Amino acid sequence: MSDAQPFARPRAVREIVPSERPRQRLAMAGAGGLSAAELLALVWNSGSAGHGALDLAHAALQRHGGLAELARADVVELATQPGIGTVRAAQLVAALELGRRALLDRPAGRWMVRSPRDVADRLQPELARAEREELHVLLLNAKNVVLRQVTVYRGNVSAAIVRVGELFHDAVRLHAAGVIIVHNHPSGDPEPSPDDLHLTAEAIAAGRLLDVAVLDHVVVAETGYVSLRDRGVAFDQPARSR
Repeated sequence: MSDAQPFARPRAVREIVPSERPRQRLAMAGAGGLSAAELLALVWNSGSAGHGALDLAHAALQRHGGLAELARADVVELATQPGIGTVRAAQLVAALELGRRALLDRPAGRWMVRSPRDVADRLQPELARAEREELHVLLLNAKNVVLRQVTVYRGNVSAAIVRVGELFHDAVRLHAAGVIIVHNHPSGDPEPSPDDLHLTAEAIAAGRLLDVAVLDHVVVAETGYVSLRDRGVAFDQPARSR
């Protein structure tokens, strides 16, 4: 499939059975029932010069290898695809950015961690697409309510570079009962590295000396997350009261 002729046969929305058109399906099935191509066609609303919106959407997804990679493209890159142009490229980038901000724009109040999934759901949208590794520390009280999220490091996260004492600076100052370490893998694979395991072991040992429980180390990436507690690492328990 060449750039010059990306579609086997363009279709206008009017050629699709009414009940199968994206707008009608949105009303009947809700946004969750639509494919990525259908949602993209709704964002663009119309096709261009003989190419239907759905065909443009399918071609864009195919060209970039799926929605995740499409979301990484900028306006200039998107505009080079036949039929899209700068206006549709800008519409797509704006829609994707709104979705990303909606995930991040959570209430500023405190939140409770009941499982590693709570951590991943909260921080994966923020960290998974970061181009560099970032290490964050969640400060928790004795009831596992997050008091604060602290960004400790950006760069190559490893025990050889990160000063373990920095993980506990705010925890000691704010009398936190426990901490959860969170960092991302820009590679997209959340599998913990030997450096991740080494850093975790050093943090647990330091936390015991400082009387601050290290409750988990969660690694997030675009493809998922890994909790080292779930992997069998022996973490501490929070203090009963503080």
